[in-house]
Order: sequence, then structure tokens, then C-alpha cells
Amino acid sequence: MDKRRILVLGAGVMQIPALRWAAERGWYVYVADGNPQAVGIPMAHSFLHVDLTDVDGMIAAAAEVRDREGLDGVFTAGTDFSYTVARVAEALGLPGLSPKVAYRASNKAEMRTVLRSHGVSSPNFVILKNGEAEKQALERLNFPLVVKPVDNMGSRGIRRVDTPEEYRRAFEDAGKHSRSGTVIVEEYVPGMEFSIDALVVNGEVTYTGIADRHIFFPPYFVEMGHTIPTSADNTVLEEVRKVFEAAVRALGIDNGAAKGDVKWDGEKAFIGEVAARLSGGYMSGWTYPYCSGVELTGAALQQAVGRRPEGLTPIRHWVSAERAFISIPGIVEAVEGIEEAKAVPGIRDVFIRIGPGDGVDFPTNNVEKCGNCISAAPGRERAVHAAEEACRTIFVRLVPGNPKTMEFLHNLRTSRVRDAFELQDPDNRVAVEKMPSIVRDGKSEKAGKKRIAVMPLPNVEVESSRDWHGMTLPRAFRQVLELSRLELVESADDADIILGSLFWKVFLRGGVQAAVWIVDTVRTGGTGSLKGCC
Repeated sequence: MDKRRILVLGAGVMQIPALRWAAERGWYVYVADGNPQAVGIPMAHSFLHVDLTDVDGMIAAAAEVRDREGLDGVFTAGTDFSYTVARVAEALGLPGLSPKVAYRASNKAEMRTVLRSHGVSSPNFVILKNGEAEKQALERLNFPLVVKPVDNMGSRGIRRVDTPEEYRRAFEDAGKHSRSGTVIVEEYVPGMEFSIDALVVNGEVTYTGIADRHIFFPPYFVEMGHTIPTSADNTVLEEVRKVFEAAVRALGIDNGAAKGDVKWDGEKAFIGEVAARLSGGYMSGWTYPYCSGVELTGAALQQAVGRRPEGLTPIRHWVSAERAFISIPGIVEAVEGIEEAKAVPGIRDVFIRIGPGDGVDFPTNNVEKCGNCISAAPGRERAVHAAEEACRTIFVRLVPGNPKTMEFLHNLRTSRVRDAFELQDPDNRVAVEKMPSIVRDGKSEKAGKKRIAVMPLPNVEVESSRDWHGMTLPRAFRQVLELSRLELVESADDADIILGSLFWKVFLRGGVQAAVWIVDTVRTGGTGSLKGCC
């Protein structure tokens, strides 16, 4: 057993691979986090209750550990606190990057400035600090634009804008998400996006995973998953690697982990961001090890205590896919289908971020998703299907009658979110338009006991539209019937309440969740409970 002592910053899900790897090898593990309930704390030997933003407090706590028991290294993964790591390492004489380099790689304004000064391909940009005129960006840049806080992660406060009116709203929102009040505005780069993990040893870059990122829901940038390895051809990857390595050199990352987001617009590669740490989003700790057999986190930990990282040669060439599942707005009543999702062939992990009583919203960033499913398989098609099928299997049931859900379904035309489904068959469209909203509201049964039915469409099985999780409309409708105990009837005498166009418009708007929600709402409160909805 190697009795190294390591301090890991962060005790969340993204740090679990580091905590596990170190503990399994006999290292003594200290973990620091501002949240005393963080899930990774039980995996460590000692817990330091220190906020990761408190650099001086972290240095003091680490120094106390070093003086009392000894400390060989400090580490993080999946968080934007590489600067705190660097400051602790410098103060205690431990291996690590200089704070100057770590700051460049964690502050978007510094990063862009350094990359531009070194001629590294990246978008045109303007940096605006507190009190500066926001219109400067409009005078110097061309639409479409991307507005970002310079010092946040998880795509919080980031959005694309196409007009001056959108820009003003986005600028204000980005400022609220910036700890320093500084906003960076960039020209938007379209095209494929890649996520890169690498370890840099004495200036030499060793790639430890290049994945395809799957970004959805404009004008926001919500990553609904990634697939590793990338499907891009070598010609594209050569340019992607070239610009990534140029960025690593420009920022000064010569020993340590480097994580990059790179765009390919069809002709040229552009740096999105480069961080001096391993990636989050389940890539470095889950999908890359699954597809390659390489314990990347372990190699990075070796480097953090001053050793040369080992074991970086892949021992298998599989594909791993991570996909997210999301929710429309509301309050969670239950999360169903978890065990069934875990049983999907090829699934390795199912992560659930929500539970009963939690508020949920349609995501505008990467921290508003409800959970993730991760697969691994010898072939790409099998891996992708498994992850997506597991997400389709999980159902987030919402509390009936909640105003947030009502508002989402009511604002059919004004919301930024595209509908879950779109009817393509002309006969089905005509049928919905001709239906009454509610055919019959019977009074013979008590609330909760009402027989509720829906008027059918003439050709529902021919519809090919898919929702946000890739579920087809016919399958989604069958799932609604099963989950809500909803009946299909032709006659008004066959049920207490028969839903017509109301049901179908809600279903098209919000998918299975919305359709089940409206049935549950009617069942518990009658049609009167839908006042102000839809």
C-alpha cells in the first residue's frame, strides 16, 4: 500500500472517482467542501468544512493538515476551482500549476485575452466590466453573439442572442451569474463541438478522450450528453488537436490536466474554453474509463503527488454514451422507472439528481437537468441506444395542479421551448382542431375515482415526431395511457370525463409528462382545477 496523503477539493458526484481511487490504493484522503452533506464525504478519511471559494481559508486548513500529519498533493476534478488548487499547492510547496496559469484557465476573460495575444484561433470578443456600456459589444461584433459570465461553470448565465433586444436581456442575466460582475461577449461559432481530456507532462500532451458533445435548446447551451470516442474523421481531429495544443501552450499548462471545448465550423477549429483540470459531465471519471479501460482520474492523482502518470494506454476500444433526462416545470411527485432504466442492456450507471418535493424547470443550463444515464458497449449504435433508452424509461411525475406547470402549458406560443411533438399527418391536425376541448364533465364519481378518457386521433401510429428524449409520438401516447390509466373512447357515455383537444394540445406541448399531469390534475380536482391552464 502506498501511504500518500491527498487533499481533494470538492465532495460532489464529480469527485467520487478521485476519492474512490485514492482510498482503494491505501492513500489517506482529505476532502474539502462547503457543503457538510456532500455525497462524497463518507468516502474520505477526513472532512474539511471549507468553502472552495475561500482561498485563504483553504490554504490555512491544508497547512494545518500538512503540519500535523503531512500532505503530498492537492487535487480537483469537474469543478472550476483549479485556481484554489494552485494557490494551495504553491503555499505548501506541493506539485501543481502556478496560480497565474490556473487563473488564466478558469477566468474566461483572461483566457480569451491570452489566446488572442498568442494567435490561437478563438472567437472575436469584448470584455465588459461593471459600469461599462453594454453597447460596446454591438459596435465591435457581429450577430449572432454569445453572452457569458467570465467566472461561472455549467453554462449558467450563457445564451446566444440574435437581436439587440435579446442582447440587453442576456447581458443583464450574465452579469447576475458572474461573481466579479464581468461579462464576455463573443461572436457565435456554429458547427460540431468536442470535449477533450488530456494530461500534460513536461509540456507534452497525451490525449485521454475526445468526445462529441450534444448541445440542445437554443438560445441556451444545454449539453444533453456526449458520446466517446468522437465520430469525427481524422482530418477534422487533426485541426481540433492542433488548436487545442496551441491553447494549452499559450496558457502555460505544462504539467497537469487540461480540459477543452473545441468547435469545428466546417473549415476551421476554434477554442471554446480550456480548463486546467479534468472534465466534469461524467467524462473523465466514467465514460472514458468505460470505453478505454484507462483510470484517467488515477493517472491525474499520481501527477498531483509528483509522480509521472502511468497506465494511459487504452486496453479496449468500446463506445460509451452519457445522456441526460429533463423535465417540464413543476414540483416532483415521484421519479419512476429507475430500476427498469438500470436493467437496460449496456447501462452502467443511472444518476438521479431530483426527488419528491423538488422543484424542476425546463433546463437553461447544465445544472437544471434531472439526471443522467451512462452506457458502454463494443459498438456505437448499441451504446447510444442504451443510454437514450434508459432516459426514455425514467418518468418524472409532477404534482397535479401546480401553477408552474400550468403556466408552462398555458404559454404555448410565447415560451422559448419548442413543443415536444409536432403533428405531421394532415388528418390528425384537422381532428385536433375540430375536437371540443372537453367533451363531457360527468359528476357521478368522486374526485380520484372518475373514469377519464380521451378522444382518439385517426392516424396516431403514422406520426414520426420525436420528443426531447427521442421518444416517438406513438410510443409516448401508449406510455401516457399506461401511466395515467387513461381510456380511449368514442362515445360520451363511456366515461365521466372525456378530454378532447385540450389533452392533445397539452400532450404535443409537453410530452408524456404534460399529458399525465393533466389527467392527474383532472382526476384529483375535476376540470375546474384547470382554470387558467392551456
